[in-house]
Amino acid sequence: MGRYKKKEVKAVEKRLSIAEVKAHLFAEKQPSDNWINELRADERKGVRNLLVRYDRMLEREALALQQFRNMRAHDHHFSFPDAQIAGVDEVGRGPLAGPVTAAAVILPASFELPGLTDSKKLTADQREQFYEKITAVGDVGIGMASSEEIDEINIYHATRRAMVRAVNDLPKPPDHLLIDAMELSLDVPQTPIIKGDAKSASIAAASVIAKVTRDTYMKTLHEHYPAYRFDENAGYGTKAHLGALDREGPSPEHRRSFQPIIIREA
Repeated sequence: MGRYKKKEVKAVEKRLSIAEVKAHLFAEKQPSDNWINELRADERKGVRNLLVRYDRMLEREALALQQFRNMRAHDHHFSFPDAQIAGVDEVGRGPLAGPVTAAAVILPASFELPGLTDSKKLTADQREQFYEKITAVGDVGIGMASSEEIDEINIYHATRRAMVRAVNDLPKPPDHLLIDAMELSLDVPQTPIIKGDAKSASIAAASVIAKVTRDTYMKTLHEHYPAYRFDENAGYGTKAHLGALDREGPSPEHRRSFQPIIIREA
């Protein structure tokens, strides 16, 4: 019995119920191959259906892992071996209020995070989980450009400013930058990549960090300006947000150079 985990010994000695098989099969820790092989001999339809689901789950996990490894390989295609590659991305170009926020991330060479992709394709829970995993092991820099800066120099240049601040905020200088469709005025080798958050692991990581950071900041702003529901819309022009603008007028955090605000202040 030494080949089995303790919980799996009971499964061999005493046949588990379908519910017990399901709980163990999809537990956080992957069951041993020996127990799975024993289970495949079980003739019950319910067990066979569970094994079909289990095998499909393993296929999805293997595909996600391979996709992540392909994204890491894509990163290193642009620089030398063992280079400290920083992915850079931003969020918040489109909202009517709040800062544009950028992140720069250097991932450890051995780090793997299957499922990581463009933050817009992830659920809020997935972003939070990935944020915790990335910040636990990676080097992270954050940069913001305020609504006042956006009004002063326009959103494009404010985005570049936020990205430069994020790179400068890294705890160590990078050897190469991979940037989502942008070039920066920095004396660091860099490669702009169109739709980089879907191709580069480093840029995807930066996308997640920037998104969670900005969303958290907007929830803080909601405490000061609750009428606009920044905790729900992150500053984007939802129907409720536009209605609040009609009633309350713009707050100090609104971008007065953006068309909906210009119309309301005219």
